[in-house]
Amino acid sequence: MLTSALAGFAASAVLIVAIGAQNAFVLRQGLRREHVLAVVLVCALSDLLLILAGIGGLGAVVTARPSAVTVIKWVGAAFLITYAVMAARRALRPAALNPAGRAPATLRATILTCLALTYLNPHVYLDTVLLLGSVAQQHDHRWLFGAGAAAASLVWFTALGAGAHRLAPLLARPSAWRVLDGVIAAVMLAVAAMLLLG
Repeated sequence: MLTSALAGFAASAVLIVAIGAQNAFVLRQGLRREHVLAVVLVCALSDLLLILAGIGGLGAVVTARPSAVTVIKWVGAAFLITYAVMAARRALRPAALNPAGRAPATLRATILTCLALTYLNPHVYLDTVLLLGSVAQQHDHRWLFGAGAAAASLVWFTALGAGAHRLAPLLARPSAWRVLDGVIAAVMLAVAAMLLLG
C-alpha cells in the first residue's frame, strides 16, 4: 500500500515540477505576497479533482472523444498566448518589487486567473487526467496512488508559494522582474507552440 502512495507521489512530482503556466503564476503570486494561500489551495484542490477524475476513468472518456481534445488544445493555446503577451508587456516595462507601491489584485481576479491557467491548459488533462490516471490503473491500490499524487501537488505548490518570498531581495530590482517575466512569456509561447504543432 505504501509503495502505491510513494509511486503516486513520485509520478506527480515529476510532472508538476516542470516550469509551466500554473507554476509561473504561483511563483509570481508568492513573490508579490498576494493571495498565496488561495492560489495554493486552488492549484492543489484542482490537481486532486483531476487526479481523482483520471483514476475514476475520465481519461478513457476524453480519449474516446478526439474532438474534445482538439477544442481543449485550441482554447488552451489561445489563453497561453494571451498570458505570454501580458508577461512580455510586463518585461518591457518592469517595476521593482514594491508591494506597498501598488494596489493588489483582487482575490476574485486572482482566483479566476488561477482557475483559467489550470483548466484551460491542455497539459493538465494530458498529464494529470490521462497519464496519472492510466499509471494508477496499474497499481493494486490505485486510490492510494492518487492520494500520493495529490500529496505531491500540495507539497510542491505550498513550497513554491510560501518559499517564493525568499527571492524578494533579488527581485527588488526591475531588471530581475524583466528576466522573470521574459522567461514566463517564453515558456507560455513554447507550451502554446507545442500544443498547436503537436
